[in-house]
Amino acid sequence: MIVRVAGHGGFRKRIMEMGFVRGVEVRSVQDSPMHDPVKYSIMGYDVSLRRSEAEMIEVLPHGEANRPLEGVGGTVCNSACEACALGDCSLRGRKALKKNEINVALVGNPNSGKTSLFNILSGSSEHVGNYSGVTVDAKLGRLTYRGYRINITDLPGTYSLSAYTPEEVYVRRHLYEAMPDVILNTVVASNLERNLYLTTELIDLNQRTVVALNMFDELQQSGSSLDYDSLGRMIGIPMVPTIAKSGYGIEPLLDTIIELFEGRNTASRHVHINYGSAMEEAIRRLSEEIRPSADLPRQFPVRYWALKLIEGDREVHKLLSNCGDLQSWEALASRLSQRVTAEVGSDIESLLGDYKYGFIDGALEETLKEGGHDVNRRSRRIDRLVANKWLGFPLFILIMWAMFWATFTLGGYPQEWIELAFGWLGETLWALLPEGALRDLVVNGIVSGVGSVAVFLPNILILYLFISLMEDSGYMARAAFIMDKLMHRMGLHGKSFIPLLMGFGCNVPAIMATRTIESRSSRLITILVTPFMSCSARLPVYLLLAGTFFPRHAATVLIGLYLLGILVAFLTAHLLRKTKFKKDETPFVMELPPYRMPTLRATVKHMWEKCSEYLRKIGTTILLATVVIWALSYYPRPKEEVAVENIVAQTESVVTAEPEEVALAHSAAAATQTEYVRHAESYIGHIGRFIEPVMKPLGLDWRAGVALLTSIPAKELVVSTMAVLYGGDDIASLSKNIVNHSGLTPRSAIAFMIFILLFFPCIGTLATIRSETGSNRWMWFTALYNTAVAWLLAWFAFLLGGLF
Repeated sequence: MIVRVAGHGGFRKRIMEMGFVRGVEVRSVQDSPMHDPVKYSIMGYDVSLRRSEAEMIEVLPHGEANRPLEGVGGTVCNSACEACALGDCSLRGRKALKKNEINVALVGNPNSGKTSLFNILSGSSEHVGNYSGVTVDAKLGRLTYRGYRINITDLPGTYSLSAYTPEEVYVRRHLYEAMPDVILNTVVASNLERNLYLTTELIDLNQRTVVALNMFDELQQSGSSLDYDSLGRMIGIPMVPTIAKSGYGIEPLLDTIIELFEGRNTASRHVHINYGSAMEEAIRRLSEEIRPSADLPRQFPVRYWALKLIEGDREVHKLLSNCGDLQSWEALASRLSQRVTAEVGSDIESLLGDYKYGFIDGALEETLKEGGHDVNRRSRRIDRLVANKWLGFPLFILIMWAMFWATFTLGGYPQEWIELAFGWLGETLWALLPEGALRDLVVNGIVSGVGSVAVFLPNILILYLFISLMEDSGYMARAAFIMDKLMHRMGLHGKSFIPLLMGFGCNVPAIMATRTIESRSSRLITILVTPFMSCSARLPVYLLLAGTFFPRHAATVLIGLYLLGILVAFLTAHLLRKTKFKKDETPFVMELPPYRMPTLRATVKHMWEKCSEYLRKIGTTILLATVVIWALSYYPRPKEEVAVENIVAQTESVVTAEPEEVALAHSAAAATQTEYVRHAESYIGHIGRFIEPVMKPLGLDWRAGVALLTSIPAKELVVSTMAVLYGGDDIASLSKNIVNHSGLTPRSAIAFMIFILLFFPCIGTLATIRSETGSNRWMWFTALYNTAVAWLLAWFAFLLGGLF
């Protein structure tokens, strides 16, 4: 049974006229001697198709096509259905069938509310940020509605479908390879002229498309009115007004998607955008040349391939690489392009842009009546303050200081409650479990190690609260605007600032967010310096050591570490720009979206996502690593067991002859010495002593070296490892043990924190660098260079600390 017919207008129409339509049974009858074409039986007659054409037709065995889909959210209707509310819905209780599966590609400009729409359609919880580059990869969601399962792919935000940025290439390749049934194009209703440019690119593709006029309330607030039905019929694409944050227009939008899938929408038709007589003649000439080719991909129309070849789109060369006549097509396209350029006195890109915007202006002239209210007036007023040349920098620094102060100070209150809870749990389990390895594992290993990381959850949440508010409000884009000149002087691009700022949360999505940077050299430099941005995983280490050795100035130390990371990143970028990469003159073009009030729901959702990620990390990576670290520190039991017992016996004999307080101190010292001897003789002790010569110049012993090694999977493991090696039921006791028994001093603690800040990134970050650069070389460069810089600066800080 045929379940969908892909391809573009003319080809698709011809196929469907031959009987290849959805719901019809078709049988494969016979292969030709060369296995291409293939003879099929359909509607009582035989027809042959090339395999390349048959690939555009998706079929399923009859029984499977009519099989109910399971695990997709229940019945085919939804609670919002009016008939369901009245109890007489004919769909109620039925299941969606496999043949009623619709694949939708969600495409739109950055800041068009695309991800918000995706969240409300699919029930997903992707983070929504009010700046370019939040969606850095495709996300898949699904819902069941009126007998159909709708699979929605949220694609990266993009302004066009050319081959200028990685997002543009990614989106077009998805449309080419996945061949979605319907394209859902989100546009900002109050900014149609700019947003509809991407829509004109989709018109050229000639795919079944629906436009969601998102944020329609902003259009209404401006006093404007839009005849969206007439506009949709004019451009051949149906339009549905929506307000993603409130759910307005979602059901009509889904109904339109189903109509397009079934071929029942009357507004959908193919429209040719006229690019002028010279360009149209060139397109016609090249189309006639390439149309007879059996190798030409059928996903996009012939006109589109001709247009892109004349335009010189480098990505199209890859898509058409299997066509035997590609070389002759490109030669003809080059001649035609030169002829058009000479005739119109303009380059091809400018010519196409002018005609596209002319097409948009003509359509809006007939359907849009502008209101008198400027919806961006409030944003401009705010910008006069936050982007002011005198106040912009001080305000930015003040916001950063407030973020770190709140992270350390306000996060300390709930931190105490969590400490008490884990302390109580450790004492209870110690009393319940029998003496031996199991009790030591549970209390000194799992509870102590996991608890030492879990207590910093409030600090992580406060940090992400500030980042979320900056993203959702639109301030993040202004921060990039403020920092552009400084970034440029350091060898970076203005757009680099957003990934770098995201790096304070986590380096992995920050590196992925560099895809919004058009220049490859600027993008690569940004990727390489992003690990110097101190991610939230390092924060527990700073909070522990800064709170232990600098309790009165912990916030200042914290800010100093973050500033040092930024300084090292900028100096590294400047060095790379002067040596490896040539000077980049890519212009700084970035949308400054209007300010929007962050919603409580979105902010809480973002914080909960990060909280759940942190808790999952604690329950998986950190828990497993803590058990491994404990085992390596517990085994083998020391051969000199008698020597350890003698230490305890001697101490106890002294204890009985002295006052009670002194006795307790001696007993604690004896216990600590016992644990030190056992750890030193364990597997982890041997590993630590092997690398100790490298750590000695920094004032660090073998235990600090082991903590650094264990941080390679996840930076939070530094605290877990220190809790296992130094002992401590809570942060207070751990801090006390570090001061009394670790050998760390304030200057060696500073060196330790600097080393943690700068050295070897976590495995996830290195894997992302490998993925985004496509090279093992840059991954190893990052690992080695960052470690070398970390050691040198930590050593210098230790020496400098000796002067004070």
